[in-house]
Amino acid sequence: MHDTPEDFAAALTRPAALIGLDFGEKTIGVAVSDPFWTVASPLETIRRKKFTLDAGRVLDIAQGRTVGGIVLGLPRNMDGTEGARCQSTRAFARNLSRLTELPIGFWDERLSTVAAERALLEADTSRRRRAEVIDHVAAGYILQGLLDRLRNLTAAP
Repeated sequence: MHDTPEDFAAALTRPAALIGLDFGEKTIGVAVSDPFWTVASPLETIRRKKFTLDAGRVLDIAQGRTVGGIVLGLPRNMDGTEGARCQSTRAFARNLSRLTELPIGFWDERLSTVAAERALLEADTSRRRRAEVIDHVAAGYILQGLLDRLRNLTAAP
């Protein structure tokens, strides 16, 4: 597992899509990128049941596309520390890493759900529809943040 974008980028092969996950207590939001790491697209929300089913669905999505890595949003506290939610996200990643050779990385997801909620409000999305899509829209924000960082890393001299 890779804690920094630099380490994660070094483990990736191109061209290959990336999967972004917004790991929550009840759901996992899923987003995917194009193979050239330009844009993240929200895909679906997985209703969590048990690890084997949840991981199986993530890996099914990866297998159905040419995926080169998985990034999970790491829900740090506003002061940058890691709490219980980070521990459960890291535990999911650790267990997932036992089932796949794909590199797994983390991205600081602070305020990604807030940004997703704001975007859905600006799009005049109904409350019911927001509840259905918020997790995978947040996964899109997480993945897009990483893609932007990766683009900056490759553009650096």
